[in-house]
Amino acid sequence: MTTKPVAPARESRGVTQYPDPPSEEMTAYFSINRPGYPPSLAEHFGNSETTIITSEVAAALIPPAESCEGVRYPDLLIAFGVDPAANEARKGYYIQEQGKPPDFVLEVASESSRERDEIDKRDAYANMGVPEYWRFDPSGGAYYSMPLAGDRLVDGRYQPIPIQRTGGGHYWGRSVALGLDLCWEEGELRFWDPLGRCYLQTFQQVLARAEAAEARAEGETARAEAAESNAEKERQARAEAEARIRQLEAELRRRSSS
Repeated sequence: MTTKPVAPARESRGVTQYPDPPSEEMTAYFSINRPGYPPSLAEHFGNSETTIITSEVAAALIPPAESCEGVRYPDLLIAFGVDPAANEARKGYYIQEQGKPPDFVLEVASESSRERDEIDKRDAYANMGVPEYWRFDPSGGAYYSMPLAGDRLVDGRYQPIPIQRTGGGHYWGRSVALGLDLCWEEGELRFWDPLGRCYLQTFQQVLARAEAAEARAEGETARAEAAESNAEKERQARAEAEARIRQLEAELRRRSSS
């Protein structure tokens, strides 16, 4: 039996990787990863060969071998016109290698992250040149000063992005970098497409849509099978009727000739 050759791991090709994020940095699961926003955003933007959409992966100006001091692990990072393969190989976004900072980063609040996210990371992302930095607090403001906040880089300094509050107590703001509205709704993060006038679908919604489509397909198959069965019964009944007619005609001919 011939064993299929296996490609060597990326580390063996001499690519230095960033370390995995510390456990206290990992706050994205409930607001970003479980709803399935990375694949939903990837489907929305397309161009998978030049677009990076990732969660809790390092972002830094410095190469991974030098220091971890300037490394940040945004809960959501989006960059356009870049090299996803290089990001995957390094397990992180090295700005000098990519030739530009990420276009968008977002942090999700936790009990211990307020000062880091609102001060330290805000300064760090500004120094990296990230055009937009957003913060989302699922608690509604218990951890951050606002349920939803965003900053846009203007002349090297972050300026607050206007956040609107709806009559229903929800919050939203426009991301120029993404062309989407970010929304805080009942503690959930939502992305609204103002051109398509619809929300980007969560994983649960995509799954429900797939299940509904499957149910419709099964229903159509069942109806087609029932129609075919009825047609077969009609063909059989017609064949039996024609056979009976031929039988009666033969009997009539026999009687008339006797």
